[in-house]
Formats: sequence, structure tokens, C-alpha cells
Amino acid sequence: MSKEHEYDQGKQLTFCVLTTSDTRNIENDKGGWTIRTKLEGAGHNIFETWICRDDKKEIESIIEEWLRNPNIHGIITTGGTGLGFRDVTPETLEPYFTKKIEGFGELFRMVSYTEDVGTKAMLSRADAGIVKDKVVYMLPGSVKAVELAMDRLVLPELHHIVHEITKHLDD
Repeated sequence: MSKEHEYDQGKQLTFCVLTTSDTRNIENDKGGWTIRTKLEGAGHNIFETWICRDDKKEIESIIEEWLRNPNIHGIITTGGTGLGFRDVTPETLEPYFTKKIEGFGELFRMVSYTEDVGTKAMLSRADAGIVKDKVVYMLPGSVKAVELAMDRLVLPELHHIVHEITKHLDD
């Protein structure tokens, strides 16, 4: 492996998990629980978990606090990515992006389409981007969609993405 592609795949990363939903609570937040379980299973830390309503101001308040914390490598949200009137996660978070991970949403919809979701995959606005030195993923609220995204897209590239966006900090 060339020097430019070396990164510590065993490094423990720290994440925050946000569930945006008007109906979820600590007892039935299966999407948030799935994200936490998969991150911890991969050896990562969970700094904080939060559940908030599908409300732009609430989401911004939580996200802005996490973005200020230098010990957090990324944020993963679940919920609020559909087409419903109350689904405002992408509209709320995308303005924070310093870079968008263009391929994430496309790959998520492609993989969803081929995994028996079919044309309903186009209803998802799952997306990802970079905010300064943090990666932010916006996943649907469905547990099956969260599992698919975490297993097939997020976890396989997590170290590489964090390495790429933080390597300038080592200079």
C-alpha cells in the first residue's frame, strides 16, 4: 500500500447519533440503536445520542453543539430524509456541508433498489457530507435502510473518509 493511501483502520473513532422523529423515543428508536450497535461493534465510541422532533431549529441546536466538539469525528442521523412535509433533515444539514460526498446518496439508492426495495428507493434523500473535519451521514429512519447503509457503505469507508478529512491536522 502506498504511503498516500495508508491510514489506521483500527483507530477508534467517536460519533454522535441523532434520531429525528416526531414519534420515536428511547424505547422505540430502533434506527438509532442500530447505528450505535454497529459503530460499537466496529470498535468505535459513541459520544452522545439524541432524539429530537423533525424541527429545523432543534436539529440545528444539537448539530451545532456537536460540530464545535474537536473530539467528535462524525455525526450519523436517522430519520427525516423522506419526502414528507415534516422531513427536514437534508434541508437543515446540507447548508453546513463544506463538501458533499456526492456518491453516497446515489450508491445508497442503487444498493436499496437492488435489495428488493425497487423503485421506492428514489423516495430516499439519504446523503452525506463533510463539515470542516467531520463526516455527517443522513440515513433514513427504517431499520432495514440503516442496516444496509451502515453495512454496505458507511462502515467499509469510515476510516478512509476520516483519514482524508483530518490528515491536514497532522501537518
